[in-house]
Order: sequence, then structure tokens, then C-alpha cells
Amino acid sequence: MPTPIKMPALSPTMEEGTLAKWLVKPGDKVEAGDIMAEIETDKATMEFEAVDEGTIASIAVDEGSEGVKVGTVIAMLAEEGEDLDEAAAAAPADTTSEAESEPEAAPAKSEEKDVVPAQAGTANSSAQPKATPASAGVTDKDRIIASPLARRIAEQKGVDLAEVTGSGPRGRIVKADVEGLEAGAAPAKAESAAPAPSAPTKPATLGGDLDAPYEATKLNNVRKVIARRLTEAKQTIPHIYLTVDVRLDALLDLRKQLNASLEADGVKLSVNDLLIKALARALQRVPACNVSFQGDELYQYSREDISVAVAAPSGLITPIIRDAGRKGLAQISTEMKELATKAKDSKLQPQEYQGGTASLSNLGMFGTKQFDAVINPPQAMILAVGAGEQRPHVIDGALGVATVMSATGSFDHRAIDGADGAQLMEAFKQLCENPMGLVV
Repeated sequence: MPTPIKMPALSPTMEEGTLAKWLVKPGDKVEAGDIMAEIETDKATMEFEAVDEGTIASIAVDEGSEGVKVGTVIAMLAEEGEDLDEAAAAAPADTTSEAESEPEAAPAKSEEKDVVPAQAGTANSSAQPKATPASAGVTDKDRIIASPLARRIAEQKGVDLAEVTGSGPRGRIVKADVEGLEAGAAPAKAESAAPAPSAPTKPATLGGDLDAPYEATKLNNVRKVIARRLTEAKQTIPHIYLTVDVRLDALLDLRKQLNASLEADGVKLSVNDLLIKALARALQRVPACNVSFQGDELYQYSREDISVAVAAPSGLITPIIRDAGRKGLAQISTEMKELATKAKDSKLQPQEYQGGTASLSNLGMFGTKQFDAVINPPQAMILAVGAGEQRPHVIDGALGVATVMSATGSFDHRAIDGADGAQLMEAFKQLCENPMGLVV
């Protein structure tokens, strides 16, 4: 019996995704664990692996298709000995409508038995089995069967899909059937349908000084989630901001000594590694800040899992150093480098970025002196650190010059009182200015 392969929920917040690339094509044999595709989720680009062995009978959703709902059938898998054409024909007829409909609340885990995460590859739609439909623009109950990508291309070109012969399974119209056509291929609508530009290149009349040329870029899934979550955070979380100036000279000296001793091990500590440890130890000293607001409950965490903001090509993501308060600096440094590399390559696994009890955002490397970060819900605090710079500073009662960094904590005032937040900032400052507490 053929097995439908469905769009998985690769993160708790995922309701739909983009099928970025296929690594397989109809006729390819796969075994459990083989990477079949690359799916762009609301967090990152994930590898999509087969969980059963068999032969790919058909590809139901073209690569590049956006807004594919969780649970949508994206391919059909034939068992050994099954006829591929029959297996392809067994695909649900409403696959396309599911992929094109507006996103609704999707079961985050109900389809996990069908698929697990995946990555890159390509499967040209022209490589799919050819079907000979009885008539052009095959319909099912008066509905044209076409992939979301084919519909979008046809709309842009002004092509009437009713006049197009589909080459996909059951006469389904795919990208290859419409991408070479022009509006003239659709006489029924050629006069009235005008091609819709995919990206504006002329200035829109917005009034005043906004009449500037622009090019529109469609938001990827990660950027959409960032926009939604940050808007939610600022609208629903009462932020309170507390700033301290931290003298870094002792911490920089300690870093230099530690790097000299760790050179043989291939470990090189960054300032950020020490700040991760300092925040985790500060949370140990002030556990009232290692919490999250959960409606009628307050969650108190017994472990310091520090989410660290990393700028990735698809958008900001926060890989996590788990149990950072109990880990040594060398281990934190090694883990952070591995996670940052994965983040920039869009290879993070869900367990590497989901969760966290507090966050750290460092813009000091860009020369930013001070900023206020937005809390990452459901966490209740985030620490924003700026650049360490030479400033006039009172040292032992006399005015001198020191390397000083401004650090600002953003706190959810529903969960953390101002006094508790102030104690955390004081503990962080003390640990940075007396950094031996980070190595014992």
C-alpha cells in the first residue's frame, strides 16, 4: 500500500513551511534515514529524512512552494513491488488545496510518525512521470489541478490554466508546464489579463519624501516569525530596562591568561564566552530572575540555559548553551562556536534553539555603545551588551581611564520586580569586574 509523505511540523510554532528543495525524484529508491528534501520552517532550514524504505512514486508539491500547511501530502512512496503509476494515483485529490489555503492552527506533533527533519537537493518537475490527460487543464469536480507554484507563475504571466495541459500525476499542472508560456497562450483571458510584476521597480506614490525607488523582497519564514514574535513581545510584555556600566579590564586580563594556557588545546575564548558564563552565574545568585511568566503561574527554573542571539542569513536566531552555569569556559566556547556555525549555515536542530531560560544579545563587535533588547517570550529577561571602550572612570577614588561596557537588562515586569532585576545586574557587574568567580 502506498505511503503518503506529509509536510511535518519541525518546530512547536510551525503551521506551514516552504519546500525549498527536493533531493529525490520519482523513481528514486530511498531507505530510512535518507535525506529527501530541504524544508524552510519558521525557525531555520531543516533536513527532511525518510522514515520508511520504498520508491518515490510522485512529487505532489514542487520545490520552491511556499505556505505548505503541516499535514499536506508532498509526495507518495511506493512499497517494494508496487506499481509506481498506481501509487502516484493514490495521492489525495485535495493536496493542492491544502497547500494553497490560508494557514490555520496545525497539529504540531500529529504527523511526526510520517516524517522527520531534512535538507538540500533538487528535483526538476519535468522529471516527474508524464501523464496523458484526456483534455487540457484536467479538472477534478470542475477544479483545475495545479501546484501552488504553477498557479503563481500563471497569475504573473496572465496565463489561463484552463488552456494548459498538465504533465504531472493525474494531469496535474506543474511549474514546467507554465513557466515557458506567455499571456498569448491563454486566449480566453489574453485581452483582460495583464502580467503582474513580481517585484516593483518603480517608485510607488506614497506621498511626501517616501516617493523613492524600491525593490520588494518577499519575507522568508524566519523573518515572518521574528516580526510576529517581537510584535507580540512589545504589545503584551511590560518591559522594564536597567543599565549598568561594567569595567572590563580585569576580565580582559583573565581572558588573555586563559587563552595562553588553552592554546595547546585549540581553544580561544571570546569576550562573549565569558559574558555567557557571567550571566549564568548571576542567575544562580539571583534565581528570582531565572523565571518565566505563564499566565496564572510563574515558572522557576533550576538550570541556566542561555539563548545567545546570532545573526544568520535568514534572520536572527538564538542557539542555546544549556546548563551554562555549571559548564567550564572552554566547553562554553567550543559549543558556542559549533552552534554559531550551524546557525549561519541554517543547520541548527530544533533542540539546539528551542527553549532557554534567559537571553544574551551582544552588539559590541559592531561598535554599538548601548541598546535595549526585546524580550524573547516566554523568557522573562534578556541582557543587551555594548562595546567595551576606553572611558574616563573613577578608579580607587581618582579619575582615570578604563575599558568600560554598558549592559542593559530588559525584564518582564509581570514576573520580575525592579529590585530583583537590579540585583541581577549588580551580580553580573561584580562577576565581570572580579572574574575569578567565573573559573571556580
